[in-house]
Amino acid sequence: MANGEFYDDLESRNPEEREQALFKALPGQIAHAKDKAPYFAALLTDINPDEITSRSALAQLPVTRKSDLIELQAKSRPLGGLNALPPGKMRHIFQSPGPIYDVDGFGDDWWGTARALYAAGIRTGDIVHNTFAYHFTPAGLMMETGAAAIGCAVVPAGIGNTELQVHAISDIGCNAYTGTPSFLKIILEKADELGRDISSLTKALVGAEPLPPALRKDIEDRGVNCQQIYASADLGNLGYESPAREGLIVDEGVFVEIVRPGTNDPVNDGEVGEIVATCFRHEYPLIRFGTGDLSRIIPGASPCGRTNTRLQGWMGRADQTTKVKGMFVHPVQIAKIVARHPEVLKARLVVDSRDTTDVMNLSCEVDDPNVAADDAKRLAEEITETIQSVCKLRGEVSFVAPGSLPNDGKVIDDIRDHSA
Repeated sequence: MANGEFYDDLESRNPEEREQALFKALPGQIAHAKDKAPYFAALLTDINPDEITSRSALAQLPVTRKSDLIELQAKSRPLGGLNALPPGKMRHIFQSPGPIYDVDGFGDDWWGTARALYAAGIRTGDIVHNTFAYHFTPAGLMMETGAAAIGCAVVPAGIGNTELQVHAISDIGCNAYTGTPSFLKIILEKADELGRDISSLTKALVGAEPLPPALRKDIEDRGVNCQQIYASADLGNLGYESPAREGLIVDEGVFVEIVRPGTNDPVNDGEVGEIVATCFRHEYPLIRFGTGDLSRIIPGASPCGRTNTRLQGWMGRADQTTKVKGMFVHPVQIAKIVARHPEVLKARLVVDSRDTTDVMNLSCEVDDPNVAADDAKRLAEEITETIQSVCKLRGEVSFVAPGSLPNDGKVIDDIRDHSA
């Protein structure tokens, strides 16, 4: 049972020790995925797991993206072959919008949420009012199993029925909340309206939607400490807020990379890109799983003493696919264009409308944006031809200095007025 400032000693270990432990375990997990999960057996057929012992080696493996799951599962129901155990040996099978099917196993705190709950101040003997959904989705059970690992009672409230929720919190004396921050605000306001005392509620772990400063202040002005968790139905707890509130600390059970959208390639620390995670669960061994969410790594360790990697938090979606003149343009296509022109360090496709006609401009970072006119014209013509070849659409080209493009993870920026 956890006792003290940290949930366990893993949170404060030397980062090099953590790195060594993760990469010691990784070859076995990859071998397990290849041996037991048909999808990974095919995807990694030419990979020797024993050679995947570093970040650079891991970066050579392909990324499987969440956006691929609908198609993969349609071809091989119900889990697309990503499962290492037959569906009937799982604990639950969930359905998310899409539909996408997810699973969990029988181990304690399978989703890894206890660490996030503990960081939010939730302790043995607390009563957790859990408003995450239990119907089809894993969200409710994700929090419940984490609370059970700490030793808490859980009120499985689910969503809706705000008045009943207020009565339950007041009657039972719940002192912790899990759910979305917007619903917590609604509950607090409903308690005022009903004249019910829910001052027992003093701590909350919220997720599944943004927590703007104004919303957090509104909640905390009512006496409820409010911290965040970043989790997904596929991977469980990916990151959580500590009392320091300086980014989201990556969970000890996953390995996180940030890659350039549309590619398999990690970006430098501090640069915005797609969150890609590798988990170490036996039943559902996801290897380099692209979440589709954007974030960046915050350099250094948290002031709270936890030493794992920190994420900025959710910064948007990595799938920036847009439609131009009736044709889809994908981030992976921009990556292909850049790969064909070594002079281009980074690029961003801006999609706009000019006289009701869609126009594309590929803004390219190059070492010298003021290259000689002849060289600039030649390079622009070559890139224009590549845009036409890859996207089947005409695009303009412009050059900017290194570091000029915004660090927001966007490789496609659609600035058209879609409300018109």
